[in-house]
Amino acid sequence: MTTDLPQPMAAQPIRSTVPARLDRLPWTRFHWRVVIALGITWVLDGVEITIAGSIADRLRDAGTLHLTSSQVGLGASLYLFGEVVGALVFGRLADRLGRRQLFLITLGIYLLGNALTAASTGFLFFALTRVVAGAGIGGEYAAINSAIDELIPARYRGRTDLAVNGTYWLGAMIGSLANLAFLNEKLFGVDVGWRLGLLVGPIIGALIWPLRRHIPESPRWLLTHGRPGEAERVVSEVEREAVAEGVQLEPVSDDQAIEVVERSELSYRELARLLLRDYRRRSIVGFALMTTQSFLYNAIFFTYALILAEFYGISSDKVSLFIFPFAVGNMLGPILLGPLFDSVGRRIMVGGTYVTAGILLLVTGWLFERGSLTALTQTLLWCLIFFVASAAASSAYLTVSEVFPIEIRAQAIAFFFAIATLCGGVVAPWLFATLIGDGNDRGKVFFGYAVASVAMIVGGLVEFFWGVDAERRSLESVAMPLSARAATASRACASGVTGGLCAHVRRDPEGAGRGERVGREGGTR
Repeated sequence: MTTDLPQPMAAQPIRSTVPARLDRLPWTRFHWRVVIALGITWVLDGVEITIAGSIADRLRDAGTLHLTSSQVGLGASLYLFGEVVGALVFGRLADRLGRRQLFLITLGIYLLGNALTAASTGFLFFALTRVVAGAGIGGEYAAINSAIDELIPARYRGRTDLAVNGTYWLGAMIGSLANLAFLNEKLFGVDVGWRLGLLVGPIIGALIWPLRRHIPESPRWLLTHGRPGEAERVVSEVEREAVAEGVQLEPVSDDQAIEVVERSELSYRELARLLLRDYRRRSIVGFALMTTQSFLYNAIFFTYALILAEFYGISSDKVSLFIFPFAVGNMLGPILLGPLFDSVGRRIMVGGTYVTAGILLLVTGWLFERGSLTALTQTLLWCLIFFVASAAASSAYLTVSEVFPIEIRAQAIAFFFAIATLCGGVVAPWLFATLIGDGNDRGKVFFGYAVASVAMIVGGLVEFFWGVDAERRSLESVAMPLSARAATASRACASGVTGGLCAHVRRDPEGAGRGERVGREGGTR
């Protein structure tokens, strides 16, 4: 019978306490560097999408690219399509070649693509450069989420992931403030300001490049890819830096070590088998969370400027005044609610934020359809909805990045990000832009809001039933590395164990992934 694990092998397993040593660290300056250097990804994407949304109405002007509403929506969809391509390509490379190489390459691609967008002279060139810029950001998501989770101690992982993902909205705030100046025709020409706005992200990315170069490779990745010496050196350096800061480090006992063996690269067929069979329930959860939040966010945020322009008569140079408080609410949600994901727990908080956001959106859509809102009250309600929805969306990335083995972590993130973006993100901006049209039918827009609301509620219910209780647990206990499973199975099978651990690890990896509490539930209740 074919299995996903290698047959017993002669190679001696590598025994290491590297993961336990990383998880026992307190918060240090090293962790701040990781968050700042790698978390810039979400700032850049926030800047990018905010500026793209804010200039949507300006791009329809005869003095600029003179795009139609559908072309504006298609441009947004193409950016997301580029993210899909980038995620799939660079996600696989991140698992194969390491996190560090990829988060340097992907940043460079984003900088190039966005700078070229600013030089667009027509829709075709504009569309192509949006694909390139999106590919850079998509690749970033896979490599960066993996690296952050693998470098941050377990007890801080939930709040850190949410806060870092929430910095997307810091980027949105920067973008909205930049556009207050760049879209002001008293300061910049109608065909100049929007181009300058698109250069804000590349400037920030170029400034952060030197810091990112000094972030080390993930020791967990090094260990499970046959490079234990390098993993040891990286962790030892982090520990020395912590001691120099006055930290007292507790010793890590040998019973906290894991055993791994180097294994060959996974084929696409093996990857599909792992995701769709061995980790089927976790894959359903990841699909539900990623897809529903993607549809919600991309539907509403990419077309926010069109809603303000067509239904409330807000000019493009004033849009940023409404997006700025919206961004503040989005940023505060993950920061203020984040600690609860580590204390109250993943399933309750993830599922609760999804369902709450869906209900609030449905009520707001109904009020919009009745004509009961103004531009101000619409914005205030968006702030409330997305205070919750922002934490929910961030938790989707957290969930997918921590419930799969390290050897497929970046590819899993890329896979679910790609599926979610194709199912919800690429379609949503075009669909909502079409529903908005010339602003004559609120009922069509309400229909779109209702679909997004129901989707979020369904995503929350899936998490309640099948979510993984990953709070304050090491990544290795949430999802045992394939190389550790291979070592365990190899030793058990070689010693003649049958029908026990050897067979159990092979047929029930979700259960084995619980580490200290192996069971048939695969980490769920």
